[in-house]
Amino acid sequence: MSDVVTITREGNVAIVTVDNPPVNAVGQAVRQGLWDAVPELDGDDGVEAVILACAGRTFIAGADIREFDGGAMEPWLPDLVERIHAAKKPWIAALFGTVLGGGLETALGCHYRIAHPATKIGLPEVSLGILPGAGGTQRTPRITGAAAAVKLVTTGAPIGAQEAEKIGLVDRLAEDLAAEALAFARDVAGRDVPRLDPAPAQTDLTPADWDELRTEVEKKARGQISPVRAFDAVRAAFELPLDEGMKLERATFLELKETDQSKALRHAFFAERAVAKPAALKGATPRDLDKIAVIGGGLMGSGIATAALNAGYDVAIVEQSADAATAAQDRVAGNLASAVKRGKLSEAVRDATLARLTTAADFGPVSDADLVIEAVFEETEVKRSVFDRLAAAAPRDAILATNTSYIDPTKFTAQVPNPERIMGLHFFSPAHIMRLVEVVKTPATHPDVLATGFAMAKKMRKVAVLSGICDGFIGNRILGAYGRMAGYLLEDGASAQQIDGAMKAFGMPMGPFEMFDMAGLQIGYANRKREAATRPADQRYSRIPDLIVEQGWTGQKTRQGYYRYEEGSRAALPSPETDALIATERAHLGMTPRSFTDEEIVATLHAVQVNEACKILAEKIAERPLDIDVVKMMGYGYPRWRGGPMQEADARGTDRVLATMQGIAAADPGSWQVSPLLSDLGSAARPFAGLNG
Repeated sequence: MSDVVTITREGNVAIVTVDNPPVNAVGQAVRQGLWDAVPELDGDDGVEAVILACAGRTFIAGADIREFDGGAMEPWLPDLVERIHAAKKPWIAALFGTVLGGGLETALGCHYRIAHPATKIGLPEVSLGILPGAGGTQRTPRITGAAAAVKLVTTGAPIGAQEAEKIGLVDRLAEDLAAEALAFARDVAGRDVPRLDPAPAQTDLTPADWDELRTEVEKKARGQISPVRAFDAVRAAFELPLDEGMKLERATFLELKETDQSKALRHAFFAERAVAKPAALKGATPRDLDKIAVIGGGLMGSGIATAALNAGYDVAIVEQSADAATAAQDRVAGNLASAVKRGKLSEAVRDATLARLTTAADFGPVSDADLVIEAVFEETEVKRSVFDRLAAAAPRDAILATNTSYIDPTKFTAQVPNPERIMGLHFFSPAHIMRLVEVVKTPATHPDVLATGFAMAKKMRKVAVLSGICDGFIGNRILGAYGRMAGYLLEDGASAQQIDGAMKAFGMPMGPFEMFDMAGLQIGYANRKREAATRPADQRYSRIPDLIVEQGWTGQKTRQGYYRYEEGSRAALPSPETDALIATERAHLGMTPRSFTDEEIVATLHAVQVNEACKILAEKIAERPLDIDVVKMMGYGYPRWRGGPMQEADARGTDRVLATMQGIAAADPGSWQVSPLLSDLGSAARPFAGLNG
């Protein structure tokens, strides 16, 4: 046998064990070991049943994704799964941990499946832009029926062992998995081996039913092609014999693997893991944290507190008054109650979690905090006053963090002793749900402090990205360029509806003007006033967003912004009042509105984001293009199947992006300058991927 697959025997039962840490991925060595095991055990007269088991913390958790680009080697997984299924003796898969993708497909090749009750089972391939390629779309429907198979294959969402047993994927649940699998194997030893019926699967669904289901999948996919193609493959299981369905599945898998979408999704998968290892953290050791204090219990502060509580920390919220402290407590309780309602927490866990929260109207609770996170109003003097008090009230070695989303932390923390303990922790709202945290490094921040921020984010099940200091850090700085250009396009003649529609067709969950209305237009108004003193004199300034706010319209909260909103509804409706205001401003400027194509809008808004990102890279605010991609995907809704703006630039061609940006800069040189980095890469058509290391 191989180093990663071994065979032991318990009487007439052979136990084939995969031991390929960390997650027993079914790479080439595993496939070869299992391939060799089948004929060896078929030829052993002393063996009457086989258990497929795994060492470590999980059953086979999937394929080795690295093989997608390097090329997989024989034996191929579809052939291995069929070889197991064709074995002369029954194979029983003993499932535990996370049985995903190729792991589940391997288990489906076995004749029986027993699972520990805590097992998670799924076919997440669509999240990588592909479909299950080793029988997942063909064997699953023949076992579970149409509805369960469509859900498993097109959503990629895992299910629990109890649900898997209910739909037939699992034959039995077992607390003592090894013992019960062995007993089950002895029970079926010597019996006829059950085989999957190769005929088309049976269903009561009509062609019209299938078409309706496909439309639903298409709508939820929002431009991603793999869920729709996966649906078509599942449907084929009800129309084709197994061998023909397998050929169709394999051909579709190989086709999807080469698409830009799959490459982008694989980039996203690896980028999310790479951001956890920035060069600035090399050799750093995170500090232990037990208690976190949050200054400010508004929506952001209470969200941060909720995330910290859910991660197991003791948490104190400091507010300005007893009433405000009570309101903060209620917000956190509401967040936890919502989690209970969604089935994420039990009531007992909710109560125990809430018991670790204290609130106060003074700074007393920070006296024994390991980490203090300031989450007050986004105004320099307000934040400075908080850090004045923290300098006196917090332990001298406590880490002090600010949740500022735009402001340079050194502007309000210079008076604090031990500046090496200060960093930014920019959470995204709602902070107990959004998974991104920008960890902001000041010139003095110690690497161990940064490492602590990353470790805390991981414990909160969030993704941390390192950022240097600039206005808006990584994400909001790029958002500023995006919003500024969207405003220019609006003033030049495009409508908010066309711009938003073009960006939603591109894959964004909402367009820029819907987003601004939702966030509240007063936020951008305050930022523009703050930036007025440093804004370049020759940079174009569109007054339209200011004029809207000065009418008292701030978006959804006032039911009027770029759009109008009906009472109790978030649906964006055309606003004749805002359209008239925009037309008046164009007339005041002597502008004749021009038309734009949707592709022109998308290319323009993409180019200015990439250009700003290049400046961020050149200034070493972000270490790598992949850091920027993760920020935009996880914090701003950039479609994951496009991989982020830098990956999208590689897909479009950096030369094309450069040409678009050059046209923008030539038309308005006071407002836009081409980044030298973009010029260097684009002129040679070199990809950003080469800068990821």
